[in-house]
Amino acid sequence: MDPKFIRNFSIIAHIDHGKSTLADALLNAQTVCLDFKSKDGNNYQINLIDTPGHVDFSYEVSRSLAACEGAILVVDAAQGVEAQTLANVYLAINNNLEIIPVLNKIDLPSADPEGVKKQIEDTVGLDCSEIIHASAKERIGVTEILEAIVAKVPPPKADRTLPLRALIFDSWFDVYQGVVVLVRAMDGTVKVGDRIRFMATDKNYEVLRMGKFAPFPVGVNQLDAGEVGFIICGIKDIRDVKVGDTMTSLKHGATEALPGFQRIKPMVFAGIFPIDATDYENLKVALDKLALNDSSLTFEVEKSAALGFGYRCGFLGLLHMEIVQERLEREFNLNLITTAPTVVYRVHYTNGEMKELNGRALCKGDDPYAHRIYRQHFKTV
Repeated sequence: MDPKFIRNFSIIAHIDHGKSTLADALLNAQTVCLDFKSKDGNNYQINLIDTPGHVDFSYEVSRSLAACEGAILVVDAAQGVEAQTLANVYLAINNNLEIIPVLNKIDLPSADPEGVKKQIEDTVGLDCSEIIHASAKERIGVTEILEAIVAKVPPPKADRTLPLRALIFDSWFDVYQGVVVLVRAMDGTVKVGDRIRFMATDKNYEVLRMGKFAPFPVGVNQLDAGEVGFIICGIKDIRDVKVGDTMTSLKHGATEALPGFQRIKPMVFAGIFPIDATDYENLKVALDKLALNDSSLTFEVEKSAALGFGYRCGFLGLLHMEIVQERLEREFNLNLITTAPTVVYRVHYTNGEMKELNGRALCKGDDPYAHRIYRQHFKTV
């Protein structure tokens, strides 16, 4: 499709302000492609690129926004602007996105559209003179939102003559097809049968299948610059695919990756131990299975004098830790003990050296100077 008829956008909102409900009302899915006939008589391809809703996943949000030209800012007409609203809207502003403000849940008795509208203008600094009043639950304002996307979100800048560069903004493991990779093609074209390379991991594969979610998978033979779709290459290890990485052609590919890639590092650490020692191997199998779909989860063997054998796990944040713990207990029927979460400490030495040590290293006294700092400052934490 001609890039001038393509629109790529995300929805950003605070938790429980109606992001998922609005996504369902617009496109009945998460990351999907919609064919929309506007009132101007033209047919448009509108791509909704899903974004996580919690601060633990801010890097993933930034990569999703980097694949877009616009964003819908959803604010609850009853609750107003909240913390995550500001965090995500500033990410969108830093990515130079066109922001369309939407007041959601206007059907609630406690809704205060005019008050929240003024709050958005004062707090965020957006012009809300044309703010859209909507209720995703009641399907109010859906058409107006789609028309605003067509009218205000700019078409993608897409040069299909350049070497392939595609931004990876999501991936997951499918037991039948291997890793499914969601990409936004920035430059060039990729076709079924091409050999591609992931620039951060330097892994190469053949493209076996491609398609778009509309909302169910629809196969295509190629993706052109400006378009969004999924790619399947029979990848068995999700660690070969990094969110934010650049995919290019193996032969005559791009030499420079797209900006913004970071290797995800765990920020919170906790020990997970089975209550029944005989469940130790079952815990290992469960963690291995979870790691297939979650490359940000790390774990290593840990032994405790009080709790026995278990694993010290690294998480993106406290919510990520809670999700993993709950999945281990519910999906794998395990009874677990989770230790208090800790973070990594940066210890600066008098000789100018700096080391990163987690709470366990400080407690064990692996480093005498660091252990003295722990006893003086962190013992009661």
